[in-house]
Amino acid sequence: MSTLPQHPPEGTGPVRPSAAVARAARVLAAAGIGSARAEAELLAAYVLGVPRGRLALADDLDGDQVARLDEVTRRRAGREPLQHLTGRAGFRHLDLSVGPGVFVPRPETELLAGWGVEQARGLPDPVVVDLCSGSGAIALAVAQELPEARVIAVERSPAALAWLRRNAAERAGAGDRPIEVVEADVTSPDLLADLVGRVDVLLCNPPYVPDAVVVPPEVAGHDPAEAVFGGADGLAVIRPVVARAATLLRPGGAFGVEHDDTHGSAVPGLLAEDGGFSAVTEHRDLAGRPRFATASRRADGQDASTGAAWQTDSS
Repeated sequence: MSTLPQHPPEGTGPVRPSAAVARAARVLAAAGIGSARAEAELLAAYVLGVPRGRLALADDLDGDQVARLDEVTRRRAGREPLQHLTGRAGFRHLDLSVGPGVFVPRPETELLAGWGVEQARGLPDPVVVDLCSGSGAIALAVAQELPEARVIAVERSPAALAWLRRNAAERAGAGDRPIEVVEADVTSPDLLADLVGRVDVLLCNPPYVPDAVVVPPEVAGHDPAEAVFGGADGLAVIRPVVARAATLLRPGGAFGVEHDDTHGSAVPGLLAEDGGFSAVTEHRDLAGRPRFATASRRADGQDASTGAAWQTDSS
C-alpha cells in the first residue's frame, strides 16, 4: 500500500488545499478506492472544517493539518470507512453521526426512505415505523420531511441504540419533530403490541446478506455483523418481519423492505405467499439491481389465498 510522506513535500510551510487533495487522492487511488478524488476532497474538508464545496476558498493547511490529513488518508487507504473517519454520514437531507457499532447508511436506502415518505404524505397524523433502525436514518428522514408524522424507530443493538439516540437528540435539537426510540428485537412475535392494526407505513432495512457472501473490507471490518448478515439465505430476519408487518399495519397500510440484490424474487415471493398483502412490487436501485420490495396490507384486513402475483417497478 502506498504511503504518504511524513511532512509536506515542500518543507514545513503551508500547503494549498488543491495540492493536499491531489496527494491524498493518489494514495487512495493506489489503495483501490474507486472515488479517490472525491474522498480526498471530503477528508481535506473535514480536516479544514469547511464544506467540501468551499475547499477552493479555504486557507492553506498548516503543518498540523497536513499531518492530520496524512493520518486519515492512511486510515482510509487501509479501508476504514470514510464515515468513521469524519464521524458523519449524509442521508437524504440529513447529516448523521456514525461510528463503530452502527451500520453506516447507504445511498440506496434513500430510495426506500423516499418511497415511505410518499406513502405517508397527505395522511392525517400518519404513524410510521422503522424496524432495524440502526443510526435512525430512515426514521429521522421521515420525521424531517413529514413533521406531522408520528415516527417510531426500533433497534435491538445497544451500540446502535447509542448512535440512534444521539442522532434523534441532534435532530430534535435542530427543530425536527422528535421520534420515539424503542429497544426491541424485530423478530419478536409481540413486537409493538400496542400498535397492532394502527401503523400506516412500516419500513425496514434489515440484515440481509447471506452468511457465505464475501463483503468489502469496509463492511467486513467495521459494520456490525448482526446488521449485515441475515442467515444462510439472508432471509432470517425478513421472514418474521413480513409476518409482523401484516399484523401491525392497518388495512391499506404500506410496507417496504430492503433486501439483497439476489432476493429480487424471494422477498416479493414471501410477501405474496403471506396472504395479507396486495400490490406486491419489486423496486430496482439506480444501478438497475433489485433493491427493495413493497406491498399494501389488504384493504379488508384479511388474508388472501397464497400465490398472489407481484410486479416489478423501477426506482
